Order: sequence, then structure tokens, then C-alpha cells
Amino acid sequence: MIGERVVQRVSSTRGFAKVAPHVIPALDRAVHRLTRGKVLLSAQMLPGVILTSTGARSGLARRTPLACMPEEGGRSWLLIGSNFGRTDHPAWTHNLLAHPDAEVSWKGADIPVRARLLEGEERTAAWKALLDFWPPYATYQARVEREIRIFRISRRDQ
Repeated sequence: MIGERVVQRVSSTRGFAKVAPHVIPALDRAVHRLTRGKVLLSAQMLPGVILTSTGARSGLARRTPLACMPEEGGRSWLLIGSNFGRTDHPAWTHNLLAHPDAEVSWKGADIPVRARLLEGEERTAAWKALLDFWPPYATYQARVEREIRIFRISRRDQ
């Protein structure tokens, strides 16, 4: 698909990495709020969730729109802390490390989840799947010295 390749190419640029973190989440939050959780603009390119986590230091609820890779028919999702290829880990990853119980808004439904940082062979397999899913992640990793964090979030039993 030509449109998808163009979007992937643009999203791999350093200019996109500078602008996108300031624009895309704000637009996503606004549209998500206006549509009562039914629409995420960025989900037109990639599936997305709104993650509500507990701030690692503040203890306050933090809402973050994120691209995701759904697994198991919506029972779990992979979240990647690429931060658009910027040098630091995104804040939401620190939040999940400190407080793994969170909530996602997925297709208008609020779902309690538990996050787990992937490591070793499990991370390697997830990374391969994520690169097949969205190749620009490789460009993001090449820009930074840190290992990009990958979390699997799974539905919590209620």
C-alpha cells in the first residue's frame, strides 16, 4: 500500500520525531474526549489505546495515547516505548514499571490491565513481531543508545 509506505517513511524522519510528540498526543486526547472514547486519530495509521497509568512519582492518573499491537483478539497488547526515537524513555514506561496495574481505553471500552516489561527471548520475539507490524521502529532504535522498552499489557481478572 503506497499510503502506508509514505506514512512509514515520514514517521522515520528526525523532523517527525521532533514535532509528533507534541502534536499527535494532544490531538488524540482531544478527539478521544470529543468522541467519548470511540475514535483515536493516530489509530487511522496504527491501532491505538489510551493508557491510564499511575504516575511513578506523583501517584496521579496519567492518560497517554499510544500506538499498540493487539494480540490474542484483544486480550493483550504490545506497547513500545519508542518515544519517536528520542533519547529518553517515555514517562509512561516509568509509570508502568512503578505501578503495573493500569487501564486502557480500547475501541470505546475501559479495560483494567496489568503491564509486564518484556526481557530476553520474549522481548526478542516481540521485537521481531513489532518490526513486521511497523518497520519504522527499527529507525527509532537505531537513533538511540537505550534499549527501547516493550511491555505486554494483559486484561486483569475483575
